[in-house]
Amino acid sequence: MSGYGKYFPRSEKMYVEGSRPDIRVPFRKIKLHGENEDLRVYDVSGPYTDPAYEPDLKQGLPAIRADWIAGRGDVEEHASGVDILSNSDKAFQGLRRRPLRAKPGQSVTQMTYAQQGVVTPEMEFVAIREWVEPEFVRAEVAAGRAVIPLNINHPEAEPMVIGRKFRTKINANIGNSALGSSIEEEVDKMQWATLWGADTVMDLSTGADIHDTREWIVRNSPTPIGTVPLYQALKKIGDNADGLCWELYRDTLIEQAEQGIDYFTIHAGVLKKDIPAAKERKLGIVSRGGSIMAKWMVDNGQENFLYTHFREICEIMRAYDITFSLGDGMRPGCIADANDEAQLSELKTLGELTKIAWEYGCQVMIEGPGHVPLDKIKINMDKQLEDCFEAPFYTLGPLVTDCAAGYDHITSAIGGAVIGWYGTSMLCYVTPKEHLGLPNRDDVKEGVIVHKIAAHAADLAKGIPGAMDRDEAMRKARGEFRWVDQFNLTFDPLRAKEYRLASLPPEERDKTDQHYCSMCGEQYCSMRISAEIRKS
Repeated sequence: MSGYGKYFPRSEKMYVEGSRPDIRVPFRKIKLHGENEDLRVYDVSGPYTDPAYEPDLKQGLPAIRADWIAGRGDVEEHASGVDILSNSDKAFQGLRRRPLRAKPGQSVTQMTYAQQGVVTPEMEFVAIREWVEPEFVRAEVAAGRAVIPLNINHPEAEPMVIGRKFRTKINANIGNSALGSSIEEEVDKMQWATLWGADTVMDLSTGADIHDTREWIVRNSPTPIGTVPLYQALKKIGDNADGLCWELYRDTLIEQAEQGIDYFTIHAGVLKKDIPAAKERKLGIVSRGGSIMAKWMVDNGQENFLYTHFREICEIMRAYDITFSLGDGMRPGCIADANDEAQLSELKTLGELTKIAWEYGCQVMIEGPGHVPLDKIKINMDKQLEDCFEAPFYTLGPLVTDCAAGYDHITSAIGGAVIGWYGTSMLCYVTPKEHLGLPNRDDVKEGVIVHKIAAHAADLAKGIPGAMDRDEAMRKARGEFRWVDQFNLTFDPLRAKEYRLASLPPEERDKTDQHYCSMCGEQYCSMRISAEIRKS
């Protein structure tokens, strides 16, 4: 891809330099017509949209954070801690460095640095992106109200922040399954999702070549990558939950930590005491991770080993600066189960685990529901802030009705906009095929854009710095009949232009590319009348 190509006409890559030359923060500049000032917007597409960059997927992206990490003097190279069986013809060929981890006794997390009063280059990078002061970023991370998910083994990633006082972020899920998809297809989905605005990507692969697929994705991703380590651990034993154990899970954590995964979904809050309440549900446990751990506890008569070994997990997480995404294994899968005993009991446990993780300097965000009706959304947000001590909330939707198969991205975005307004920090996208099948490229784009709109709506409601700039530019473009600028200021310029052209007679369509156009089939056009009134 050279520049933004056909997808974002009249857009250019630009960088804002920080206090040192190697802090170059990317933005997309939308060039507007006439004497109107160009608009700078948040951009997560990575160097792929920089015309000066020539991508080579076999070599991966530039390691922009390598010097920052090495300069702190608290990490060391080491031999891989686990044996990896890798298909040699698919293995990633570009990585020539040994994995890093913290030196003995060190914590290398952004939270630890923040609590020591240090403003890291990562925090300054984030501050420029968010139009705030670096000290503000440091204070929010130190308090646990925000996270900067950046594994020291993912130096290719551009720093970003997740917290309710910053722009609402969105995550896109990708990954292969037993139905099959190639490594190349999953890397393409990652690039496609970030082009349209996914702030993070989760690799949920459960099919073949999980390790190699993840390696290609991480090395080529400009955004943080998350996983559910339980999925790969289960795959290693032929999807037989009877073989799950702490040692297998621990080795999987280390394997993924050494590759550079930035945040782990860990279902440590699903406890034996909550299973009876889950049995009373209308739809039971719908979380895959939650159901796997519940089955293991029932079959073995033991407590969740992710809970009993949680402090050991913290030791691993802080050695690589991996952010906890404490999983909502008891999330409601239907409206009837929203805010029930199982869900709210797990939430309290996640708050308990948050406190433990913070003891180790680990960054934490909390995953949330699920299917929740509009009238119960605020309760979810309020209880999360109280029970989890204001750690960032990362929510799936919530989906506000069970009856939207084929349109679940819309019902998710409705709930996402509302809970984002109330304080959620990141929305996990849902695609139109959420309950129907695996998403393709078009579904990924649709899911990302709809949730970017929901996130933007939440930011407007919260008064996030800079959120109103785009709407103000659009207001002005409409008032001046600048159709081309109106297209380019939307989240999907090509669709906006396509729909406009479809509404015009053929002889008028070529005029739509004029900078200023007052075409309208209505004799009494409200915009035209309004313009005349302003002039009078």
